[in-house]
Amino acid sequence: MDDYPLIENHGLIGDLQTAALVSTDGTIDWFCCPRFDSPSVFGALLDREKGGYFRVRPSVEEFATKQMYLPDSAILVTRFMTEAGAGEVVDFMPVTGTTATDRHRLIRMLRCVRGSMTFEVDIAPRFDYGRKPHGLHLTEHGAVFTSEDLNLTVHAVREPGDKRLLNLLSGDKDVRFTLTLEAGQQRGLVLESAPDGPPHSIRLAEFQQLFEETVRYWRSWLRQSGYSGRWREAVERSAVTLKLMTYAPSGALVAAPTAGLPEQLGGERNWDYRFTWIRDASFSVYALLGLGFKEEATAFIGWLRDRVREKAGDDGSGTGPLNIMYRVDGSSDLFEETLEHWEGYQRSAPVRIGNGAATQLQLDIYGEALDSIYFAHQRGIQLDHRGWMSLHTILDWLVDHWDQPGEGLWETRGGRQDFTYGRVMSWVAFDRALRLAAASGRPAATERWASERDAIYEQVLARGWDPDRKAFVQHYGSDVLDSALLRMPTVGFITPDDPMWKSTLDAMDRELVTDSLVYRYNPEASPDGLRGSEGTFSLCSFMYVDALARAGRTDQARLALEKMLTYANHLGLYSEEIDLTGRQLGNFPQAFTHLALIDAAITLDATLNRLRPGGG
Repeated sequence: MDDYPLIENHGLIGDLQTAALVSTDGTIDWFCCPRFDSPSVFGALLDREKGGYFRVRPSVEEFATKQMYLPDSAILVTRFMTEAGAGEVVDFMPVTGTTATDRHRLIRMLRCVRGSMTFEVDIAPRFDYGRKPHGLHLTEHGAVFTSEDLNLTVHAVREPGDKRLLNLLSGDKDVRFTLTLEAGQQRGLVLESAPDGPPHSIRLAEFQQLFEETVRYWRSWLRQSGYSGRWREAVERSAVTLKLMTYAPSGALVAAPTAGLPEQLGGERNWDYRFTWIRDASFSVYALLGLGFKEEATAFIGWLRDRVREKAGDDGSGTGPLNIMYRVDGSSDLFEETLEHWEGYQRSAPVRIGNGAATQLQLDIYGEALDSIYFAHQRGIQLDHRGWMSLHTILDWLVDHWDQPGEGLWETRGGRQDFTYGRVMSWVAFDRALRLAAASGRPAATERWASERDAIYEQVLARGWDPDRKAFVQHYGSDVLDSALLRMPTVGFITPDDPMWKSTLDAMDRELVTDSLVYRYNPEASPDGLRGSEGTFSLCSFMYVDALARAGRTDQARLALEKMLTYANHLGLYSEEIDLTGRQLGNFPQAFTHLALIDAAITLDATLNRLRPGGG
């Protein structure tokens, strides 16, 4: 198990249609092609022997390594220091644009910056999660890996007069070679899917052009950010990370680019996150519009409109006019299966692909969707007529179905319950629809919507509140706390200074919070149908910061945020969870966490600014 790198010891690169993880030792051990949700080509992160990898490292046994992003970009630099010299590998993917394509380029530039360095390169793809064989053809300019569904070509980056590059082979299906460079020299490789032709040599000038174009793209994009607050570095890195997880052809945001990374080492909570959750994508509207990224929010609103079915449950799912998640192209086939031949990260089996939670009923998604649409409307992104009709479809269905049990925000598999958070967000759906109708003057069933909104409010106060615990609880009939309810004041269901909310927050402080880290809930007190436990949930920790700031507990909020920033990895990235040792667990990086970081920073900045003398 020592051969598995820590989850946090990775950086992320991508081209807005797919992405790859690069470990601090120079190994690409996760890469799916041609899309985020396609089968993996390199998957050693989930099986070190059968998963496949693309490794670049010094040929010596002992070396030190450092990793950084080129400032204001998604270009990753992994640096190696040895007694003989220092070198680095620069990894990036040229942005592909908004037209779906099977052609993607993964560029690895090798440089020697001091002394001399011999790089050892291993390219060992394993197609379709290691289930399909492949062939290998070598030429003097590179190599071609061929499989049933996908071909990969390796082009050499070199200059005339260079010796044959691929001169040492390892086995009959992998490529291995060494490359010695002196200070100031650079060479490299381009791994291309669905290439236009055979391998060819790429001149350094051509590589430099691709590099500069990619740098310009990211820096131009990031300049749209209007954030100038106290946590600019963390916020902007989170924004770039979210952009890397956006599928440009549809505007859909994946929850994470990975699958099967465990929430508990050796446990069974190993899910596939390479899909678009309505919830996560809705929250992205807040975060990205809060920073000034209007194009991404507009794209999601259009994507959401196109997902609404004309008749509730017409696909047989019974989940209403929206599923809780989709593939990045908007399709809903997320059949869950287990990769029995893979051992899992540090032997954490099963490794699942697809996601069986796709057919769950989660009523909160309708409130999250409507809230994001209203927030976008306030910032000038208007619904067209078709979008308004889609909204009507959602509300017509919700009128008849909000008062029923579901699986809830955390996708429990222990049976449906009347989750308080689901009711609160159903209230939000009706409330935001009424606000939109009033603001736009469009026809609406306002009396009926208002009646349902008020009925939900009264029900939550009567059944979601536990007078003995003096707190709102996870679901009706229980006394379990749930950090999802940290969003109650955020969405306006209750004011932050309401005594009922203050006592709820105090109860969470006592039971769910440990030194700024926040658990989702106690699975022992509220069985969720799965074995094992989990770490603190980083999303909830940032939601806690937001709730503290809104409640006027600004010193505590600021300390909690600063502590949370220390749990980021060396590049400012977060997975889902943090265990007792401070190690990151779960799929990586997680969009939800980075969205919550941005929201918390914006809220806390605004609160602190108001407390300044003369602050506005």
